[in-house]
Amino acid sequence: MAVLQMQRVSICALKKDRKAILERLQSLGIMEVSQLAEEEDEIFQRMDTTGPRLSFEKKAHTADQALDVLEQYVPQKKSMFASLEGKKLVDKDQLQKAAENREEIMEMAADILLHSRQIAEKKAAILKDENQIESLSPWLGLGVPMNYEGTRHTVMLPGVMSAGTTLEDVYRILAEQIPETEELHVEIVSSGTDGVYLAVFCMKEDAVSVEEALRQGGFARPSQMVPADPAVRTEELKADIGKLNREIERKEEEIRDCAGRREELEYISDYYRIRAEKYQVLGTLPQSGRTFLISGYVPAKAVPALEKAVAQKYDCVMDVEDPKEDEEPPTILHNNAFSSSVEGVLESYGLPHKGEFDPTTIMSFFYVFFFGMMLSDAAYGAIVAIVCFIALKKFPRMSAGMHKSLKLFMFCGISTIVWGVLFGGYFGDVVDVVSSVFFGKEVSVPPLWFAPLNDPMKLLVFSMLFGVIHLFVGLGIKGYMELKDGKILDFFCDVVLWYVFLMGLILMLLPSEIFRSISQMEISFPPFMNTLAKALAIVGAVGLLLMSGRDNKNPVLRLALGAYDIYNITGWLSDVLSYSRLLALGLATGVIASVVNQMGSMMGKSVFGVLLFIVVFIVGHAMNLAINLLGAYVHTNRLQFVEFFGKFYEGGGKPFEPFESDTKYVDIKEETLS
Repeated sequence: MAVLQMQRVSICALKKDRKAILERLQSLGIMEVSQLAEEEDEIFQRMDTTGPRLSFEKKAHTADQALDVLEQYVPQKKSMFASLEGKKLVDKDQLQKAAENREEIMEMAADILLHSRQIAEKKAAILKDENQIESLSPWLGLGVPMNYEGTRHTVMLPGVMSAGTTLEDVYRILAEQIPETEELHVEIVSSGTDGVYLAVFCMKEDAVSVEEALRQGGFARPSQMVPADPAVRTEELKADIGKLNREIERKEEEIRDCAGRREELEYISDYYRIRAEKYQVLGTLPQSGRTFLISGYVPAKAVPALEKAVAQKYDCVMDVEDPKEDEEPPTILHNNAFSSSVEGVLESYGLPHKGEFDPTTIMSFFYVFFFGMMLSDAAYGAIVAIVCFIALKKFPRMSAGMHKSLKLFMFCGISTIVWGVLFGGYFGDVVDVVSSVFFGKEVSVPPLWFAPLNDPMKLLVFSMLFGVIHLFVGLGIKGYMELKDGKILDFFCDVVLWYVFLMGLILMLLPSEIFRSISQMEISFPPFMNTLAKALAIVGAVGLLLMSGRDNKNPVLRLALGAYDIYNITGWLSDVLSYSRLLALGLATGVIASVVNQMGSMMGKSVFGVLLFIVVFIVGHAMNLAINLLGAYVHTNRLQFVEFFGKFYEGGGKPFEPFESDTKYVDIKEETLS
């Protein structure tokens, strides 16, 4: 339940050791480089590393593209759990060996990309040929080139008219438009739903008038005039397509031949990615002729290891100091094995900023508690817990974020088992249904506490109670932060008075008729308790009225601000009512599970009835588990983000981003800190 203390570490070392020190820092991955602005002057200047860095990034991108091409033509066989396996762990020597052959590997990557581009070009050429073949198909019976100029006295006019046009229609159009022209001959080459393809022969001196007359009837010249017999040209195009396909197959085979060197491409991609990261940092370092400076944030507990790895091995000066008041160091959360699983939930909202309380540990208990209460089926919880436990054990190299998420769901599954036992939920009421329908004798597993479906109002009351406790803890954390900062008056006015006011209202509500009708419980206090409740409510309200606007000297405005703060009691009511989702989600899980069981048992005790029950049971409960698992996750997050954090938490801290080997494909075995 803490944020690791950060310290600023500044190292001044000889320039000859720059490469070794940077590589050592990168391999350790414990420093976030953050140079001080005043470190650059007339002596210390920063070098421009943009060119080399962009070159390395481009080479890494080239290797990535080559790997994408290989995946397209020679896909790797991956299991359905590949996303859980994490990166492959390799020795540093393997990466170094690939680096020694980097020129050859990059030539291979370039060849793969060249073959891919050539394949794309040839496929485009094939598509172009196929389109031309399609456009020539109506003209296969023409027998002469489409741009045939005719004889010395005649000319051919190829064209298209609307579908259904006959020879009689063509001659009629010509007779109506140019009755004086008689030397005409029309041949229909082909016809179809898209039009009638024809060739009109006429005298050269009549060509213009004939074409104009035909246009009046919808005649149009072909968009493509091939200088060859369409049938001959079609055969040439088919031969060209065959040739292109053979070339494509050859290029694809050349790409497949590189599949055995896929790992080398992965190594070289990560090698250049590491170098690009190093040169990006190098460009931020103030350097003189013989020395350089590097400064950044390091967790305080890692400083001794850094001194041992750098200060004791190189001629350098290392200065360690706490961050200044105006500095906002990055945030690293440090929690126990249970609470660390919820860190991802907190990070999605925002990390604590400098000096802010880390609510992870407290939130983790409420998170698992509420999640289990919403899902509230012991069988569902067992499935979730067992699946997550097996995944955690079987895939130890999964990403840190995935590991935290699975561990969180494992704990939530265990909580669900507990709540399921308390509420008597085991795949809903499957024990009752199976025993009564298939065995003729109803057997029930009684709840250890009570069954929400039989007593929903009781669950609603306890949901509200748990909500009040949750909110009070949030208000208490706010008070702790104010006491820690020495704000005694703020603690009294913003926390104590609210506790007094709220406790008074709650004590007044419990013996009331409204609470009795909702909870079906009768609570009675002795007279002095009723008087105390009213006194607490009045003292709290008056205190808030007078003190909430204490920063304002105008008495009228001060009272107005106090009255507005008291009006925020409606916000508290809204927050408490939000915890009714514990009831809603808990009932939804049980009701849907019971409906699934009833649907599966509709055919009764028979072979078909058993088969139906098994199918409906598996499909129905799988869907119910999936839907309510998502619902419990979303609504538990909401209770933390809106209701709980709204009482004290701001967030906005910057995550720790160390200078490290940020690889994409492999993890490199490095020396451990000692």
